[in-house]
Amino acid sequence: MLSIKVKPTTIEEYIDAAPEEVQEKLQQMHACIRKAAPGAIENMKWNMPAYSYKRILVTFAVFKNHIGFYPTPSAVEAFAKSLTKYATAKGSIQFPLDKPLPLPLISKMVKFRVQESLMVDAKWKL
Repeated sequence: MLSIKVKPTTIEEYIDAAPEEVQEKLQQMHACIRKAAPGAIENMKWNMPAYSYKRILVTFAVFKNHIGFYPTPSAVEAFAKSLTKYATAKGSIQFPLDKPLPLPLISKMVKFRVQESLMVDAKWKL
């Protein structure tokens, strides 16, 4: 018998659909982002939780061994010295599931993105 998978349409549905052992970390991530970006629009983009004002601030997604955090290339570059113990790419950071989330760092990056989004020429760079 095939099980039908329904795509989550809200961040809460996304977290509820994740494996039980990672739901607490996802709740922590969600709460941290909400606190750092009060009033941000919350929705799903590219099948990931996304937060935005005028532009997308950040997104995240859970994987087998990590939570991918996508704060745009500018934030990864701005916080590069603080990210040395994490796997990073141009616009992404991998937070291992077996380690605590660096919530103060995540908060700083989200606040950085909020400030960027308020600038007239801010862009989501790919």
